Amino acid sequence: MNEDALFVRVEGTDRYRATRLTTSVWAETMQHGAPPSALLARALEQCSPVPGTRLARVTMEILGPVPVGELTVQARVERPGRRVAMLSADLVTDLPDGSSRAVARATAWRVAMTDTSAAAQTLDSPLVPGPDESEAGWAFPDHWHGGFLDSLEFRGARTVTASEPGRVWARPRYPVVAGEQTSPIVGLFAVADIANGVAALLDPTEWTFLNTDLTVQIVREPVGEWVGVQARTAIGDDGIGLCTSTLYDATGAVGRTFQTLEVRARS
Repeated sequence: MNEDALFVRVEGTDRYRATRLTTSVWAETMQHGAPPSALLARALEQCSPVPGTRLARVTMEILGPVPVGELTVQARVERPGRRVAMLSADLVTDLPDGSSRAVARATAWRVAMTDTSAAAQTLDSPLVPGPDESEAGWAFPDHWHGGFLDSLEFRGARTVTASEPGRVWARPRYPVVAGEQTSPIVGLFAVADIANGVAALLDPTEWTFLNTDLTVQIVREPVGEWVGVQARTAIGDDGIGLCTSTLYDATGAVGRTFQTLEVRARS
């Protein structure tokens, strides 16, 4: 199997084989949330494309552990429109009994682009230091290595504290699909799901805090390969948390993410 991409397309089909580069830090048999969200974003972006439009918001629901194996990708237009359209996509896995089920699902709003440069407003100031000026860094617990995290290059990490958000710049080392150039928005999704780890104050040897979903609001299309992530997490007293982040390119903020967390103490 080609190990120079997150996924390898099964020739002539809508099926994709996940490589070891998709593996989660929580279990070697399941994928990190970023690879399936990037594969879904790619499917949405390529679904009945309309020139002059782009994805503005994508929400991925994680319906169960996404296996490190073959997946079928299915995308469709739910609500057609010249200026605003809703799309959806599923990742489907085969089960041992011969049946199949969706393990992740995404919906998206695709919106027509117009020239609003005269009215442009920024979310936040640029993330400093930028990816080129900052030194290499690791934004996660020391034992969180291998699999998907090793598919990224990191710079400018700042560990989250009770008063300051976590921060890191990340760049994918590999394409999402072998033999293809990753688009700017799909590249954003190849990084965005790391926000939960960047914002993690809890010790993962004592707690689990998996996200059930990922919503990305894209204010503008990112430029360049580096994605900056600045993230914080709030956790209630009943096992539910929320991770929010701002995403950046080298010139400024490009969007925001939201992740619902299921938080549990390890027994």
